[in-house]
Amino acid sequence: MIDQLLLNNRRWAATVKQENPNFFIELSKQQTPKFFWIGCCDSRVPANQIIGLMPGEVFVHRNIANIVNNADINCISALQYAVDVLKVRHVILCGHYGCGGVEAAIHGEGHDIIDYWIWDIKAILTRHEKLLSQISPDAVSHFMCEVNVIEQTYELCRTKVIREAWQREQPVSVHGWVYGIHDGLLQEVIPHVNHQTDIEQMYDAALTAVSQKYLSQP
Repeated sequence: MIDQLLLNNRRWAATVKQENPNFFIELSKQQTPKFFWIGCCDSRVPANQIIGLMPGEVFVHRNIANIVNNADINCISALQYAVDVLKVRHVILCGHYGCGGVEAAIHGEGHDIIDYWIWDIKAILTRHEKLLSQISPDAVSHFMCEVNVIEQTYELCRTKVIREAWQREQPVSVHGWVYGIHDGLLQEVIPHVNHQTDIEQMYDAALTAVSQKYLSQP
């Protein structure tokens, strides 16, 4: 099985070089992506592939349930490098339907260390408990995956890295997306946030839109 992976790599590299003989030479000289992707670890959500970009075009950080927490030095240091050093123009927070981290928070499954990691999502569930009680049980998972994107995008906008970038008027925008594993399509939950955006108003508008969407379902 491992040998097959190495063989796949040789075939992929050969195909890329056939299409563009200088691709790897140019790629090795610099890293200049315009996009920073914060996504879930789920193996079914490969960042580059679902947005049609080649190596070198997107800087990626992934964790369980695409959580942005200021105490997570891994995520925040990657964000700082992307914004302050690489000067990316867009930061994309992408969740996905059927997220195992969200599902574990909803159902209260015991997973030791993972339970500590998804504590933020459990707090989101508590915060929206009244609203959740009005939504069809069949829709709760999808609803929470979208709400988690809204909450994590909001936290992303409040990080010191993003706030300081906006204060110096660096052209960087934040986006909140959700990916459908069932159809391969991305949906915008929060389309575009920059230094001119009122993030509190953005948060309220996005949450209202998602709530109305699911409350209207039978």
